[in-house]
Amino acid sequence: MEVKVCDLQRKEIVNLKDGTKLGFVDDVTIDTEAARIKGLVVYGKLRLLGLLGRHPDVEIPWERIDVIGEDAILVTMDELPKETVRRGKWAQLWGG
Repeated sequence: MEVKVCDLQRKEIVNLKDGTKLGFVDDVTIDTEAARIKGLVVYGKLRLLGLLGRHPDVEIPWERIDVIGEDAILVTMDELPKETVRRGKWAQLWGG
């Protein structure tokens, strides 16, 4: 299966460990010496509308990718910082 980077950017990344949505692919890291993809990057969420910068980016090594499907990319990540997990507006309001 061939996939372009612009196609990857339309797919949401889901962690199989706990079902959390990490966001969409924002960037790809490439090892230019070995000519291979090292991983995917999801930019960190904005702090106070971007005035206070961003939370750390989530870097997903290529080895952690389990499936690249039609609509989503399934990964297995053990530990993620709490602020990187994207929650719905209602979950944020109710502390979920």
